[in-house]
Amino acid sequence: MLARDFKSFFETSKRNGIILSFGGDISENVLFSLGEVLKLRMIQGETDATIAKRVFSIFVEQAQNIIRYSADKLPGAKASCGMISAGMIVVGVENARFFVVCGNEVPKADASVLHERLDHIAGMSSEELKRFYREKLRQPPDEGSLGGSIGLIEIARRSSAPVEFDFHDLGDERSLFCLKAYI
Repeated sequence: MLARDFKSFFETSKRNGIILSFGGDISENVLFSLGEVLKLRMIQGETDATIAKRVFSIFVEQAQNIIRYSADKLPGAKASCGMISAGMIVVGVENARFFVVCGNEVPKADASVLHERLDHIAGMSSEELKRFYREKLRQPPDEGSLGGSIGLIEIARRSSAPVEFDFHDLGDERSLFCLKAYI
């Protein structure tokens, strides 16, 4: 049963254009290793260098968002080897264009703020995103931000279509957050 189930999962992934999939605990070290695999897959697939750079950039931004903001963190890991958080990230090809999608649990209280921020970003033109990005660079990071508050803007700027996102209520004060970007 195990081999048959795994084979089915693997074949479904391939049929859906998945070229890289990772789920579980992720850290900066794991991100680095996955990034190397992704770069190799893009080279082997003879992906245009500009497209490959955009896919890689969005992949890194999404993985860093999981590491920094997942509600499911490994306690005590911060001091020894950086933050370790749980989530899932997938890179694939759909209708002849790449996509990067990630998912992780977030505190329910953060979900509404994140939803508003993404609604705002998803509704912007490329020129508006460029201006908004420059504006945010001149400002201090948002309260509670573990970065420069520009990751989501960067993802939207490098995407070839508005980002897609969704939330699923998990009860217990958490929501599952998913973000998908096309390149």
